[in-house]
Amino acid sequence: MSDKSESYKVISDNRQARYLYEILETYEAGIQLTGTEVKSIRAGKVNLQDGYALLRDGEAWLINVHISPYNASGQYFNHEPRRTRKLLLHRQELRKLIGKVEQQGLTLIPLKMYLKRGWVKISIALGKGKKLHDKRESLKRRQDQRDIQRAMKNY
Repeated sequence: MSDKSESYKVISDNRQARYLYEILETYEAGIQLTGTEVKSIRAGKVNLQDGYALLRDGEAWLINVHISPYNASGQYFNHEPRRTRKLLLHRQELRKLIGKVEQQGLTLIPLKMYLKRGWVKISIALGKGKKLHDKRESLKRRQDQRDIQRAMKNY
């Protein structure tokens, strides 16, 4: 039973988000899904690449995340791949996010989707867009770290 309580399986990871945005804070949210969406997610057919989150009327919405239709189900019972999905957050988290997004002009980006104790969760982050020189700087820093690790390995 303890294995079930500690289970954590990453389904999809948005690696480009850390390159395009400076991540300030992360939050864990649940998602309101249909049955065929959950089955497709368990099969790993999710793309977070173009996705983002919006705050409308005191609620958080996940937009433009592609969950492929489930193959074993009929067309009638299947879901629309890029439909808008509601994010499930605590009220105080929503209030905090609304304040930061509206006042500081930050963006909500999905970082990864995972299964936690059988529930589908998504990690969203408050991010600030990087400029071109920031992206180059982070690439240079990463390359320098690799060179240092390579040199340390030889000695």
